Amino acid sequence: MIARLWHGRVPVGKARAYRDFLNRRAIPDYQSVSGNLSVQILERPEGDVVNFMTLTLWKDMDAIRAFAGDEVDRAKYYPEDAGFLLEFEPTVVHYTVVGRTGATP
Repeated sequence: MIARLWHGRVPVGKARAYRDFLNRRAIPDYQSVSGNLSVQILERPEGDVVNFMTLTLWKDMDAIRAFAGDEVDRAKYYPEDAGFLLEFEPTVVHYTVVGRTGATP
């Protein structure tokens, strides 16, 4: 199992709308891909910005490739992100999951 982490920052005044966008648009997109096991959206305020971290779990790198394309380390953005994000980080980070609790996918 592979964890994929993406980070983005939005102005505090846009955080609620971005959270709603992620739940309405991004989560269903992740879940539509065979091999996606889960999606978590994390949020942390920091001064006048809010950090968002998307943590997704995938069956394997082939499932990630089906979502992100052949350049699996490149971040995937939606057109709507331009109205929220302060910058576009070019890459994501992947980790192999070596331990966990809870239900096994």
